[in-house]
Amino acid sequence: MAVKLISVFNNKGGVGKTTLSFHLAHALAELGHRVLAVDLDPQCNLSIYALTEEQIQGIWDAENEFIDEPGFEAARSKLSDAQFASFCSEPRTVHFLLKPAEEGTGDLTALPPPLEIAKNLHLIPGRLTLHMYEEALARRWSEAFVGQPLAIRTLSEIRRLVLRYAKDYGYDFAIIDTSPSLGQLNKTILTTVDAFLIPCAPDLFSLYGIRNIGNSLSRWHQELKTLYQVIPPTRRPYMPEHFVGFLGYTIYNAKKREGSTPWDMAIAHYGYAKKVPQDIVAHIPRALSQGLSAVELKAPIGGQAVMHTHNTYPTHAQKYHVPMWKLPSFAYLEAGDTATVVTNKDRYVATQEAYKTFAADVVARMLALEPNSLL
Repeated sequence: MAVKLISVFNNKGGVGKTTLSFHLAHALAELGHRVLAVDLDPQCNLSIYALTEEQIQGIWDAENEFIDEPGFEAARSKLSDAQFASFCSEPRTVHFLLKPAEEGTGDLTALPPPLEIAKNLHLIPGRLTLHMYEEALARRWSEAFVGQPLAIRTLSEIRRLVLRYAKDYGYDFAIIDTSPSLGQLNKTILTTVDAFLIPCAPDLFSLYGIRNIGNSLSRWHQELKTLYQVIPPTRRPYMPEHFVGFLGYTIYNAKKREGSTPWDMAIAHYGYAKKVPQDIVAHIPRALSQGLSAVELKAPIGGQAVMHTHNTYPTHAQKYHVPMWKLPSFAYLEAGDTATVVTNKDRYVATQEAYKTFAADVVARMLALEPNSLL
């Protein structure tokens, strides 16, 4: 199976998107899939979840000269080929990888290795300077419509890099974490990945986020159709052949109330949650989910597996940079956290099966998804 690029996205912050991405990536890896997690959120939340501050700062500090003015090519010119090869023998951020396309210079001849954060799971960390690449995308988007080579390269570079890493490391899935924005960076991501899913908080704002996504997808689809008509296939080797697919949704962080509602959540939360599938049907084009039945699309991915709140468990997971289910066996818990984790050991461990159930449904939907004919 060729690598599948999946984005976890909602036009609404605070829905647990990064927590879901982190645990989905770990669950997929534990199910035996080879996974690459890519942090394309300029706030770097996935990197913060997976790495210590010291690790992140070490990577960023080493790259500063390549990112800041006068930029990548100037910093590269100060190094011999052997020195630059040595520099690229260590993990680098996604912005470092994208910088040559941003500046319009030559591609990297050898990819820096990704960070191994678990068995079968690698990470390309983010960087706060990624807004610079978004600015380049905004400048060049219109130039792509006249076949400008650098513009086309800039639009397709994220997908090209992920595919190249997948070829070198044999990934089955790439999980792309994003910001909640509908700006140019996420526009590029969502129109060049293979599929996406939407995590929703049980509130009014997530419903409006779904509507905004649907409206944006319709506009972006029309733009891509036009773009594909004016540039020949030979000029877009790393652009996708089909428009992005939609895998479905999950409700996330809902308050659990056993037996009080069909989804065992508090009545106030259920009032909003039950509107999510209705809004998806109304606003997300059905053609994006060919191969999935209407019944599947109305049901949350994984059923209730990850639907209910984990209380403070995700905070502890972020603090120690491991999935929730690994915390009871984590050797370096601070004394103040040990009592909480040990007392709730079974609940922490149970999250493993919950996320594996969720991940298995993501895989099943991805395999069932048929390429749409929108392009």
